[in-house]
Amino acid sequence: MRTDIDRLREEALAAVACAGDIEALDQFQVLYLGRKGRVTTILRGLAGVPAAERPALGAIANQARAEIEAALARRRQELAAEVERRRQAAEAIDVTLPGVPWRVGRRHVLNVVRKEIEEFFLHLGFSIAEGPEVELDHYNFELLNIPRGHPARESQDTFYLTDELLLRTHTSPTQVRVMQAMAPKLPVRVISPGRVYRRDSVDASHLPFFHQVEVLAVDRGVTFADLKGTLEHFARSFFGQGTRVRLRPSYFPFTEPSGEVDVSCMCEGRGCSACGGKGWIELLGAGMVHPRVLEAGGYDPEEVAGYALGLGVERAAMLVHGIDDIRLFGQNDIRFLEQLGEEGC
Repeated sequence: MRTDIDRLREEALAAVACAGDIEALDQFQVLYLGRKGRVTTILRGLAGVPAAERPALGAIANQARAEIEAALARRRQELAAEVERRRQAAEAIDVTLPGVPWRVGRRHVLNVVRKEIEEFFLHLGFSIAEGPEVELDHYNFELLNIPRGHPARESQDTFYLTDELLLRTHTSPTQVRVMQAMAPKLPVRVISPGRVYRRDSVDASHLPFFHQVEVLAVDRGVTFADLKGTLEHFARSFFGQGTRVRLRPSYFPFTEPSGEVDVSCMCEGRGCSACGGKGWIELLGAGMVHPRVLEAGGYDPEEVAGYALGLGVERAAMLVHGIDDIRLFGQNDIRFLEQLGEEGC
């Protein structure tokens, strides 16, 4: 029996020494020292040993048990120390490594294009004026020569909050607000950028909100030639020196005469998907300020004249960057924004 005890002790010590983790060590402790463990079984079996041999075998078995317990405790400490060492190594900071840079935000492509438009007109001597997005019907329609019942109201699909309060459908109300604030001072040269709202269905070319830049110039002696020259200068500065401008007769209640402004397509008339094979792309609407709008702003249409134009920022951005779906501007897709945005915040 002594041989069995010695063999079991050697086996247990070898198994404990090879334990690779705490879980394996726990299994060995149960195997050898548990209530039904192999060492425990030997100790219980001493009752059947002759009384003369029992003390010596009991001492040997207890010594084996003590050695196994000590080996288990020692290996447990070693494994715990190894786990701690690995944790510290994993969490260690290498001060020689470069720091992790912060991800720098980018200006939205619409803000970039809007800024470029603003800077162009600022260089021409215009200033920036802003108006409220929640507007009065009086300014959004009445003072712009669009009385109640006028057919032009139906084409704008307005978001009404009350009978008199609405989400502005264009930035043109700022024209009247600026003229009323400045009259009778001259000249008036302002641009009004901002967001506008219309009840359009959502598709590749429409959203219920978009951005406009309104341009207004009022002074003595202003003619349609001034408007045309401004449009040509803007188109060539914004889209390239080879860009041509075409004006088509149109109708807007707040300008007379009025026109739609087209710019030559990059295909140079050969025809492409962007222009539908026509060689021209519609850019904006413009015209001479209607006499009634001048009067609403506090100016005498017999003494002064003015021109106005409204440019869609999304439309300009789509033309510049060749984008065919307006919905991309509002989806916050970082893959799209990183391609066209501008670094900085």
